[in-house]
Amino acid sequence: MRRAGPSPASNSAAAGGSAAARPQAREDPASAPADADAIVVGAGPVGMALAAALARERLSVALVDRGELAAFDAPAGADDWDARVYAISPGSAEFLRGIGVWQRLPQERLTPIETMDVRGDDGGRIRFSAYELGERALAWIVEHRELCRSLVESVRTAGPVEVLAPCDPSAVSWRVDAAVLTLADGRALTARVIVGADGVRSWLRREAGIEREPRPYQQSAIVANFACERAHRGRAFQWFLAGSGVLAWLPLPGRRISMVWSAPDALAAELASIDPAALASRVGEAGEHALGALTPITPAASFALSFLRLPSIIAHRLALVGDAAHGVHPLAGQGLNLGLGDAAALASVLGAARVVGDVGAPLVLERYAHKRAGPVLAMQLATDGLIRLFAPPALKRLRNVGMRAVGAFSPVKRLLAQPALR
Repeated sequence: MRRAGPSPASNSAAAGGSAAARPQAREDPASAPADADAIVVGAGPVGMALAAALARERLSVALVDRGELAAFDAPAGADDWDARVYAISPGSAEFLRGIGVWQRLPQERLTPIETMDVRGDDGGRIRFSAYELGERALAWIVEHRELCRSLVESVRTAGPVEVLAPCDPSAVSWRVDAAVLTLADGRALTARVIVGADGVRSWLRREAGIEREPRPYQQSAIVANFACERAHRGRAFQWFLAGSGVLAWLPLPGRRISMVWSAPDALAAELASIDPAALASRVGEAGEHALGALTPITPAASFALSFLRLPSIIAHRLALVGDAAHGVHPLAGQGLNLGLGDAAALASVLGAARVVGDVGAPLVLERYAHKRAGPVLAMQLATDGLIRLFAPPALKRLRNVGMRAVGAFSPVKRLLAQPALR
C-alpha cells in the first residue's frame, strides 16, 4: 500500500449546525491515486468485521486504531470468563461465518439461547422459543475477548488489510476524490472513503462536524458472571423491574450465567460498590431465584447507557457504522448485531461499486444509508419505546396486560422476534 506525504487538504466542517454538518471537499480537478479503497477508523468488533468483509470483496483497506490488536492474542483459561458478552443473532452469525470468524470461535465457549423468558413488573410474561420460530437458537452468547481474538485472526489473514495499530490519528480532511487521514507521526493516508467505527464518542464523527451528542438514559449497565445452582438449559431470562430497570441473565457454558442489569444511575452506583457476594445475593433476589443460589465468578463492571440517532450516517467520502452511527438500549441485546448489519451492508455496497467505479461516490454511500435506515430505526423505536413504556408507574397494568396478550398470540410473537433474528 503506497504511503502518501502530508496532504495540503484542509480539515473543515459544513456550516449550518450539526444536523446538516458535512465535510467540505477541497476543489481538486485532478483525481490522484489513493493509498486504499477504504480507511476504517476503529478496530473494535464492528471495525474489524468490516475490514475483513471489505478485503473479501477484494477492496484494499487500512485499519487504524489507537490500541494494539495483539492484546487479544492470549487464549483464555478454562476458569477465566469475560464479563462482557454479546448475544449474536443467527443473521450476524451467518455474516461472521462468511468472513471466516465464526469457524474460529472455540465451540466450548459458545452457548445457544434456546428459549427467552421475559417477565413484566406485574405478572406480564412472554416466552420466545427457537424451536417454535424454526431456528437452532435465538442467539449465541459469545465473550467479547473470544470474538475479538477470532476477528483479529480473520483480519490478519484477510488479504489486502494494512493494520496501523497502535496509531494516533490527528486530523482528517476531504478532497473531491478522497478522504485524507493524517497521523500523529506526520504520515498521511488517502482513501476513496473513510469509515468511522470508533464508538459512541466517535472522534471521526466529531472531526466531520457531526456534533450530535448521545442522549443519556440516566442508567448504567452492571455486568458480571455467576455460577448458578441449577442448570439454565439454554434459557435466558429478562425482568422489567418496577423502578429498578431491566435485569437479564444470559446462559454461559455449564452452570454459569452472564448478568446485565440496566439500572438507574443511583442503583447502579450502589450495585457496583458492594462486594461480589452481596451483589450475587441482590441479583438472585431480583431474578426470583430462578436458578437457585448464585456465586460470583467475575468482578462487576459498569457502562453508561445512551441513545444516539443521527440525521445521517453518511457524508462526503464518509460512512459511519456501529456505535458511531447509532445507539440503542441494551435490553434487546441488539447493539452489536446492528453494527454487524452495518458492516455487512457497507461491504456489500462497496464491493458492488468496485467493479463499476468509485467506491466512495455519493450514490454508493446513499445506497448504504438507505439499506440501513429501516432496520436501525425499527430497533431504536422498539427498544426506546419499551424503556419509556416501563418507566411510568401509571402504565403498569396496561403494559403487563399487553405482555400477556402478546405472549398468548404466536403470530405476533413471531413478528416481534424476526428483526432480532435477522
